[in-house]
Amino acid sequence: MRVGVVAYAYYESNRRLQQYVHALVQRGDTVEVICLNHGGLPETSEGAKVYRIQDRKLGRESLLKYAFQLALFMLRSFFLLAKKQWQHPYDLIHVHSVPDVLVFSALVPKLAGVPIILDIHDILPEFYLSKFRTKKRSLFFKFLVLAEKASIAFSDHVIIANPIWHERLLERSASSDKVTTIGNYPDPQIFFPRPEKHTNGKFVMIYPGTLNWHQGLDIAIQAFAKVVEEIPTAEFWIYGEGPERDNLIQLAHRLGVEAKMLFSDFLPSQKLADIVASSDVAVVPKRSNSVFGTEAASTKIMEFMSVGIPVIVSRTKIDTLIHSDSTVRFFDSDDPDNLAHAILCLYRNPAQRRQLRTNALAYVSENRWEKKKSDYLAIVDRLVAEGHRNGREDNQRPN
Repeated sequence: MRVGVVAYAYYESNRRLQQYVHALVQRGDTVEVICLNHGGLPETSEGAKVYRIQDRKLGRESLLKYAFQLALFMLRSFFLLAKKQWQHPYDLIHVHSVPDVLVFSALVPKLAGVPIILDIHDILPEFYLSKFRTKKRSLFFKFLVLAEKASIAFSDHVIIANPIWHERLLERSASSDKVTTIGNYPDPQIFFPRPEKHTNGKFVMIYPGTLNWHQGLDIAIQAFAKVVEEIPTAEFWIYGEGPERDNLIQLAHRLGVEAKMLFSDFLPSQKLADIVASSDVAVVPKRSNSVFGTEAASTKIMEFMSVGIPVIVSRTKIDTLIHSDSTVRFFDSDDPDNLAHAILCLYRNPAQRRQLRTNALAYVSENRWEKKKSDYLAIVDRLVAEGHRNGREDNQRPN
């Protein structure tokens, strides 16, 4: 079958997007991906055709600029999907949010009877609540909830990234038969245990990911400044881009730890996994006083666990639901002192680090993408079969 995929994201740095595409390609489906351009990347990726239709530099954006860039991407996606549908009809379109309204770029295939999946990586109203610091009682938030409802009504099926958000959608926007929960899982071809490496006597903390306010990297830097006082060989490596990057660099300078820190752009997944595996401990310092931060499940945690390094995790609502003290080291959210204490405890206790590694690897082996991939493919096959039963023809194109 032919599947079109749309995402306002960089294909090579979005693990969830890649996994769906790989699952389809591996079984012989033809997949075309419409996404953002990161510059100098090939037109094909592991069997999928990739259309990189728009540039975007991650950084601090006003709401107006974000809306303009998004509208432009939607318009370009709309015309490309319409052209492709006319030339070589799709059997299914899979649209990745955020934002939810991106699903309307598939209007022409939808009118032709092609089933549409909306994949909600991050629940939109709460995500924008955090990104633009608005309130739930604001008209903007209410508008986003209406947009969520309209996007779900337009779609034939919705995939949501975690059980908390599943219940949220059922409460306000969707029926239970229309929503499936599929979490985020590391790619086992990239994230797997490496032999233990030594960093020349250094104690290295690491964080790779988007640099947004709700990720709490400022909390981690404050904690690191306290750690350095007791561990002179400590270093903190941050890999990623985002609106808080400049603020974080300035904070490191004010605290006098910039010489002990590395700020690097995104790296290819394979190279990044090797670097993560060579570090001593990873941190996921999300804020809990952000609705989105406390409910958004972090794929990074599972990636760290998969390569075999201990993880220190903020005690958020979603992470305490998914993980336990036997697999990660929790710290009190939003508390730099408690995070520093957790780092120092693991530094002083190599046996505890090894035990966390053993427990985490066992957990990963029981909770992996290979066990969920069949659920996704079953959804795809059911929707396509239903589309055919409802009278859609395979070859709706001119001879």
